Amino acid sequence: MAITRTGSAKWQGGIKDGKGEVSTESGALSAQPYGFSMRFEGDKGTNPEELIGAAHAACFSMALSGQLEKAGVRNASIETSSAVSIEKDGDGFTITKAHLTTRISGEGDEAAIRTAAEAAKTGCPVSKLLNAEVTMDLTVG
Repeated sequence: MAITRTGSAKWQGGIKDGKGEVSTESGALSAQPYGFSMRFEGDKGTNPEELIGAAHAACFSMALSGQLEKAGVRNASIETSSAVSIEKDGDGFTITKAHLTTRISGEGDEAAIRTAAEAAKTGCPVSKLLNAEVTMDLTVG
């Protein structure tokens, strides 16, 4: 059985002068503003790449927790960020990379933790979804 979750967006106006709002079905985001200047010029507010990064970091961390359990690692603590890169591509833009940075501590073999992290990097559903290079920096301890 498939589980479906919904995010939505509204947009009014042109690409540069328009304004948008992004929301999630759960209400975690509700009419959160976004726009060109927030995406490309560093203004405060959210943007699609930041939201993808948050989803990727959350998904990876959950997948990693499962992999660590399988590896016998106990009392795991995981902190992850995902930096999603967007680059100019002809007349438009392309998301080209997602880079995970994660810190893991727990009771278990370091080699097993590293193996679990690599399995989670390629196995988490958001990593599978992204048609971009997914890389990772890992710190154990």
